Amino acid sequence: MTLHRFRALRPPSNDAAAALACVPYDVVSSDEARAMLADAPASFLRVVRPEATLPAGTDEHADAVYAAGAEHLAALVRTGDLTRDATPGLYAYRLGWRGRAMTGLFACVAVADYDAGRIVRHELTRPDKEDDRTRHLLAQAAHAEPVMLAFRDDARLGALLAAVQSAEPLYDFDADAAGAPGEAVRHTLWRFSDAAAAEVQEAFAAVPALYVADGHHRCKAASRAYHALADAGTAGPDNPGGEGVANEAAFFPAALFPVGEMRILPYHRVVAGVPETFEADLRARFAVVDDAPMLPERAGDVSVYLGDGRWAGLTLPDTASDAVADRLDVARLAEHVLAPLLGVTDARTDARLGFVGGIRGPEELARRVDDARADGQSMVAFAMYPTQMHELLAVSDAAELMPPKSTWFEPKLRSGLLVHTF
Repeated sequence: MTLHRFRALRPPSNDAAAALACVPYDVVSSDEARAMLADAPASFLRVVRPEATLPAGTDEHADAVYAAGAEHLAALVRTGDLTRDATPGLYAYRLGWRGRAMTGLFACVAVADYDAGRIVRHELTRPDKEDDRTRHLLAQAAHAEPVMLAFRDDARLGALLAAVQSAEPLYDFDADAAGAPGEAVRHTLWRFSDAAAAEVQEAFAAVPALYVADGHHRCKAASRAYHALADAGTAGPDNPGGEGVANEAAFFPAALFPVGEMRILPYHRVVAGVPETFEADLRARFAVVDDAPMLPERAGDVSVYLGDGRWAGLTLPDTASDAVADRLDVARLAEHVLAPLLGVTDARTDARLGFVGGIRGPEELARRVDDARADGQSMVAFAMYPTQMHELLAVSDAAELMPPKSTWFEPKLRSGLLVHTF
């Protein structure tokens, strides 16, 4: 597997990094980004959510939006809020949250590895989101945000990551968790020495596969942008590697973490338009346990919020399918509960089905159900046990797709710390 060093654009100081760095583009809406920029005008959100700097109601896909993102990035360079490293580098990135930490590599990976399937995906990408991300990349001539990838634990890489953490970090600051304002995530970044970086690259060459944890659309957009430039034979003025644009664009930035350090939170379900017979049908089909814990304690168990403070529990039957993805709890819930009892047969398109990231907790599920019922609507919520990393890898290795909203990775990366230009 290829790791590529790059001359990053990055904030010149720790304080500048803390002020500039922002949550990924896809965890906030345009309105949320606009409100955040009102409080923190220095935020890198102006680059990754540039429509939030334009008048409210601006079409997210208007030409002016892509031009604004490019101008905001150029302005950060002009003002010195982003400065370029003198030489190509490779970095380590640690995220500390809720008493635990995950430390990985921050480098560029190769479009060729993605195109060949060595960077393994487990979700379908939507053409409209691909188009949007590709336009941002080409307008900015930059990858403003990294993707999150996973690799199987490797002792040699683990030792190299441990060693670099004894050095002075480039950045070390707290920022709010993306899905839990008020909860701090510690972001720490180191740069490897040239000798250590070469050793990391040599060790990483033996890694057989990478797995997309977060950023499927960014991966696909990086591939599309590279091929568009290569087909056009474009070579632009900003070529930090001393190469043509098409060559440097053949790589895109990623934070790469060992599987053993990664944590998946559950992705819960809420369903509106519940039939009056649902609870009776549920009890007829399953051995329902009353006064169940709000969160299931083992794989295969589901906690169901029925309203009025009532939590019930059940155990999902196995699937008769041979598909690896169909063994996941979220797939078995769909097969045995959502489809037969609630008529939800397509999780991708049914508007009655909603998803709640596990960082919000079961209290959010209860609130949604109780609020809906107070408004005269019917709703039920399902608290899930989290998908495990070994399950994600098994689905990916089988070249299958995960059901929608199967995983919630937390903590999230921060954007704007290391920008890759081409």
